[in-house]
Amino acid sequence: MNKVSLEALASQQLELARTASSGRSAHTVYGGHEHALRQTLIALDAGQRLGEHESPGEATVHVLRGRVRLSAGDDSWDGSAGDLLIVPEARHDLEAVEASVVLLTVALGRSSQHDR
Repeated sequence: MNKVSLEALASQQLELARTASSGRSAHTVYGGHEHALRQTLIALDAGQRLGEHESPGEATVHVLRGRVRLSAGDDSWDGSAGDLLIVPEARHDLEAVEASVVLLTVALGRSSQHDR
């Protein structure tokens, strides 16, 4: 069993995001391309965003620090520390209303496995 301190990792990634020209930083906590489940810690400096993109599978965003806005079309959902946002299957984006750290959890390819 491996143990990861999300608090320590959040602090580290937020500092990296603040100094990065992109204003963001990410670290895969669990999974990767060879796993169906992937968890990625994402840090965004205030005002930064992950541009509109498709969802690769079922996904949630757990806000660890700060405040974010998840948007899809005309709909948006605000989240603050402790909130869990369900990522819509539609194209969406994520904006950091203030410096934020989120844990993105994605279950990859679930529907494609059933289609086989």
